Amino acid sequence: MGRLNRIVLFDRLIARPLRLEPLRTLLTALAVALGVAVVLAIELAGNAAAGSFRSSVETLTGDADFEITATGGVPAQTVASLAALPYALRIRPRIEDYASVAGDGRTIPFIGVDMLADALPSSTTDTSSFQRDDSVWIGDGLGYKAGDRLSLAINDTQSEFVVRGVLGARTGEVAVVDLAPATRLLGRNGSLDRILVQVPSGRSLDEWETVLRNALPPGVTVARQGSRTNENRRMLAAFRWNLRVLSYIALIVGAFLIYNTLSVSVVRRRAEIGILRALGATRGQVMAAFLGEAACFGLIGGVIGLALGRGLAEGAVKLVAATVDSLYVSSSPAPISLGWGLVALTMLAGVGVAVLSALSPAWEASRVTPVEAMSRGRREHEVSLHRFRSLGMAAVLALGAGLAARQGPIGGRPVFGCIAAILLIGCCTLAIPALVAMLSSAAGLARLCGVEALLASRSLAGSLRRTSVLVGALATAIAMTAAVGIMVGSFRQTVILWMSDGLQADLYLRPAMATGADRHPTMSPEIIQRLQSLPEVADVDPFRAYEISYEGLSATLGAGDARIAGRYGRRPLLSGAPTSTATDQLLAGDNAIVSEPFANKHHVKKGDVLKLSLSGRQAQFKVVDVYFDYSSERGYIILDRSTLLKYLPDPAPSNMAVYLKPGIGVDEGKRIVENAVSGRKVLVFANRTLREDAIKIFDRTFAITYALEGVAVFVAIMGVAGALLALVIDRRREFGLLRFLGGATGQLRRIILFEAGMLGLLANLAGMVLGVLLSLLLIYVINKQSFGWTIQFHWPVAMLLGALTLVYVATVLAGLYPARVATRLNPIEVIHEE
Repeated sequence: MGRLNRIVLFDRLIARPLRLEPLRTLLTALAVALGVAVVLAIELAGNAAAGSFRSSVETLTGDADFEITATGGVPAQTVASLAALPYALRIRPRIEDYASVAGDGRTIPFIGVDMLADALPSSTTDTSSFQRDDSVWIGDGLGYKAGDRLSLAINDTQSEFVVRGVLGARTGEVAVVDLAPATRLLGRNGSLDRILVQVPSGRSLDEWETVLRNALPPGVTVARQGSRTNENRRMLAAFRWNLRVLSYIALIVGAFLIYNTLSVSVVRRRAEIGILRALGATRGQVMAAFLGEAACFGLIGGVIGLALGRGLAEGAVKLVAATVDSLYVSSSPAPISLGWGLVALTMLAGVGVAVLSALSPAWEASRVTPVEAMSRGRREHEVSLHRFRSLGMAAVLALGAGLAARQGPIGGRPVFGCIAAILLIGCCTLAIPALVAMLSSAAGLARLCGVEALLASRSLAGSLRRTSVLVGALATAIAMTAAVGIMVGSFRQTVILWMSDGLQADLYLRPAMATGADRHPTMSPEIIQRLQSLPEVADVDPFRAYEISYEGLSATLGAGDARIAGRYGRRPLLSGAPTSTATDQLLAGDNAIVSEPFANKHHVKKGDVLKLSLSGRQAQFKVVDVYFDYSSERGYIILDRSTLLKYLPDPAPSNMAVYLKPGIGVDEGKRIVENAVSGRKVLVFANRTLREDAIKIFDRTFAITYALEGVAVFVAIMGVAGALLALVIDRRREFGLLRFLGGATGQLRRIILFEAGMLGLLANLAGMVLGVLLSLLLIYVINKQSFGWTIQFHWPVAMLLGALTLVYVATVLAGLYPARVATRLNPIEVIHEE
């Protein structure tokens, strides 16, 4: 056939039905669009949240080549040692912390630099005020101008500043002071947080790294500039990868619906296909026509998805950024940027998934011969005959899923866990025809609900192939919702039980500014003595935390009073030993306990030795046990306070736990403690309040997960509506005959609604079974390998019942419009068409 004939073929076979059924076309394209939109939104949100997640204190690094750091601070004399080297090095010492802007609560980097040496671009050249404690230079993103007054909370102290100048364009939200005032304001006692070094050309960076390392004292490390950013990127890799996998679920559900739509199209157009084949159309041309139809769905869905995804990204970036900030690293989301590369990738995903999902029905269409064209039920009969063979294949996939689930991670990512999940979904899909046939044959149940239910069940059994695909799509979405719901519910309950064991103090204190996984503001050490002197207080346990790097990944080094922890604590240990056993060992010397995420990430176990560089000294700590922890994915190394002070002699605590004496009420004790710390920017929390706040943060963290699964379910329900509409159109003759035989419009409506209800019931059953299996994978394989958390299985009964009921009701409601179309068919016109 020539070029014109191919165009005519596509128009007659594909384009014309699409034009005549605009609602079905729109619903299918919209299902793809939502899948594409979710994938795009998550990618844009992830890029924005991570775009400035190079910790904000890395602002204004300029063209430095290396950064020199040490846990607890770099000794100030290191600057002199570097300056004495016979090289033209540019050395820029820095002190870094965070401050909270009074009034709006924004947390911004607070950086001390050598104002003359750094020569920061500013709107002022006044150097006379560099040494004044009230002088500050700000980034252009804060919205202040020279001469304005700015109030900042730094650790537990409120300080007033005068804005001396505004830094150059695009410096963002940052406050900069000279090095000397920063030392006094932050109480660094002569230590620096970082030294930036720019080296001259002529040698390789490897050679310069060796030169610098040889000039540094023990415990001080040198790394390429941006290494902290790379650590953060590696740390966030698993989180973003898991988000991407979740976002693809909506696209996969859309692929199911494309498959179902084209399968229905092939069945409906078998006669037309046979006629065109008799007129000379080749198998390749028929297959290409149906693939072209899928490409049209993908193209339309991709274009709509681009617009929807850009809008969804605005909301998604807030949820993703909140999770990143809470669990990983301080971050201010960058602007959402939709580049041409991402546009092309998104369109390719939409069209590619649509075309791939259409391969099987397009191949079936190309196999239709003129002789078989009128055998409308043959394919359904074949599917019915082969459902037991499909069950055997499902068993093979289930076995493969079990083997994959037993494999370890690859590069910190649960690749085999995700493969196991895909195999389980495939297993469920292959087993569904047998399930549909079994439940549809339950004629006794159908008769109890009337003749309409009987006809509906026989109709589903008669169209087994397309019914199975539709149930598979909805079951997959339900399964993912149930799986994630069980996982999150189990995690939530585990955290609640963990907090009840770990949070035993009556009151907790921390600086009145935002904290984060990498932000550990401190309080004045004198507060410890104030509280210990109160007659109402039994014990005070000060805790100090430092951000460190261990084996190229960020972690937290912390220390508390092991004697008090042993007296009150019930922190569960992986070994099962009582808490007092571990705390006694912490008091015995250079010993440590580590959190489970740290142990899993770095393959550390009881008895291993950790080597840390602490403020110019090399230290070794023996791991005496591993404890369960759900506060940070970064991981903790915990020492006794006296051990930490031996290496890092800064007594300022990051937070404190206060135990009241018997007979002192929490409210009374809180009032007494607040009076004792008046004048300091310190927050006092009751135990109950701290737990409630922690659960709020937990729920906010998983809000993006719920949103993704909600979209997937919505896509599937839309598919149910589209498929039921297609079935109504396909069965016009059947409904016309029912009307001729005396069927009332109400009976036709009930038949369609019974079909929708049975589809929802089948999908809920299959989805719940699959969801439980997937939840076990999420809890014991994927999350364990990604984040290192051991989660105790818990049934969130209320959430599951609510979600499944909502999905079922929505599925039944999705049949209302197709039912309306069926009841408005004119029997005379339908029979006349035949």
